[in-house]
Amino acid sequence: MHSTARLLNQAEDGFAGAVFLLMAGLPLADFITRLLDPVGIPGSLDIVKHLALWVGFLGAAIAARQGQLLSLATGSLIPAGRIREVAAVVAAMTTVAVSGLLGWGAVDLVLNTRDLGSTIGPDVPAWLTQLVLPVSFVLIAVRVIRRSSTNWRGRLLSALGLLVPLLLIRSPDLLEGATLWPFAVVLVASAMAGAPLFVLLGGLAVLFFLGEAQTPYIVLRRTYSLAVSDAIPAVPLFTLAGFVLAEGRSSDRLLRLFRAWFGWLPGGTAVVCAFVCSFFTVFTGGSGVTILALGGLLLPALVKAGYRERFSIGLLTASGSLGLLLPPALPLIVYAIVAEQPMENLFIGGVIPGLLMTTLVAAWGVREGYISRASVTPFAWREGLAATWASRWELLLPVVVLGSIFYLRTSTVEAAALTATYALAVQTVIHREVRFGLNLFSTLTECLIVVGGVLIILGVAVGFTRYLVGAGIPGALLDWTQTHVSSPLTFLLLLNLFLLVVGCLMDIFAATVVVVPLIVPIGLAFGVHPVHLGIIFIANLELGYLTPPVGLNLFLSSYRFNRPVMEVARASLPMLGILGIGVLLITYVPWLTLGLLEWMGRL
Repeated sequence: MHSTARLLNQAEDGFAGAVFLLMAGLPLADFITRLLDPVGIPGSLDIVKHLALWVGFLGAAIAARQGQLLSLATGSLIPAGRIREVAAVVAAMTTVAVSGLLGWGAVDLVLNTRDLGSTIGPDVPAWLTQLVLPVSFVLIAVRVIRRSSTNWRGRLLSALGLLVPLLLIRSPDLLEGATLWPFAVVLVASAMAGAPLFVLLGGLAVLFFLGEAQTPYIVLRRTYSLAVSDAIPAVPLFTLAGFVLAEGRSSDRLLRLFRAWFGWLPGGTAVVCAFVCSFFTVFTGGSGVTILALGGLLLPALVKAGYRERFSIGLLTASGSLGLLLPPALPLIVYAIVAEQPMENLFIGGVIPGLLMTTLVAAWGVREGYISRASVTPFAWREGLAATWASRWELLLPVVVLGSIFYLRTSTVEAAALTATYALAVQTVIHREVRFGLNLFSTLTECLIVVGGVLIILGVAVGFTRYLVGAGIPGALLDWTQTHVSSPLTFLLLLNLFLLVVGCLMDIFAATVVVVPLIVPIGLAFGVHPVHLGIIFIANLELGYLTPPVGLNLFLSSYRFNRPVMEVARASLPMLGILGIGVLLITYVPWLTLGLLEWMGRL
């Protein structure tokens, strides 16, 4: 039985990985073909967008199988034992109920699209590509039931969540005009207990639409529209490039490079760690991968150089989210999509603020180097040049990204595909640190889990946002703010405080889809440029990763370094203050964001 399940899992991973590779190769093939024939490959963009839909939701199903769907960190605060077991069953029951409701909406979407006769690419029926949605939600529900408890009673209780969609399918008007806040409280409590974030956002969206006599179809229609939007394929493709790099020894080469050029400075090793982490976070899409992948390498290096362990843990916890402002970091891409801003402008606007945040952390490392009398690496031209040559392929990666966008004039998706292909070629053919076969598909699976966790949140969050917009929430917030806040400076300060709370409670991607449509109109009313607002938004959420008691980086570092969460939080407090200064500078000095854009004539 176990061997059969293992074979099925491997087949699922292999299929999803093959779809991922096809998605990475098709845009590049289309770009090359267009150099010879302006027509290119007919329908390639539509096909790539629908492959992204499959990658995202297959990845979510695999994440559910592994128990790695993104959730709030508050579930980790529940004491082990009977209370945690009960909380896990309640969270699973809610997850199963919401997955069933979303699956119902997905089936309606497929049937409606089939009736319309829509096609993509070379006359492929669109409804066939949408089948991944109901299938994924069914798989998520089944896998959550299986993982909910170690005994059959717990699993049976979790499965009772299926009664909710079955009841509402039979009586879809049951909640029309009903008092909905008790159900909303259940969803929030379940999320606090460990239910995935997509359950909270998707559940709220479905709940409020059912209260207005509209079925979950309206949520899934928005989910589908976002998943196949023009820029979304860039998200998994850039993430793939980062995961492939992290799988090999790129971190060793970059550590050697920065140490060779900056290791002679007081605090040189700390400076090196800040910049290496920043580089990796740009391409992996979030702090989690950076802390988990590089923490085991960088913490021993810092301690061996003479840095205090408490400082070292705080530095790496903060450095895990450095780089989110530098191109082509995924938060920049997602913000550009949601705020409907040119992606290139977000890339350019984030350069100086991103370097500022990294430099502030590095400067604090220099201070620590003086205090702890940490060892330094004597500078040697020969070693510097040798390290640069050894890292040449990694150093060319930003050139590939920005050069393809600004010089070759590729689309963002084509640039992402080129970046992913370049990273794959470097690691499999040149360095041969990622082998074709199981090693490569293992890397693809790890990437799929992260991508799936992100895209399913984005997909259902846009349905929740649709409800908020339809209910007039953005307009009401704008009216309230203009009535009670008169100064743009006061607005920015209140925005910083609000986003700090959002950042420590909510994943950055979900927060972008839910919060950005609410604050962009208010920012415009106070004269804040949308690109500047985007950099302020991401910088604040980057800070939220470190904010006690539930900042995500605190839990990741606690897990990676085997230290209590509160010990990690205390170690990170100086970094929280340093990055807080950076956020204030970014907020109140718009030139840091808009200066390059103005100089390049893009404003």
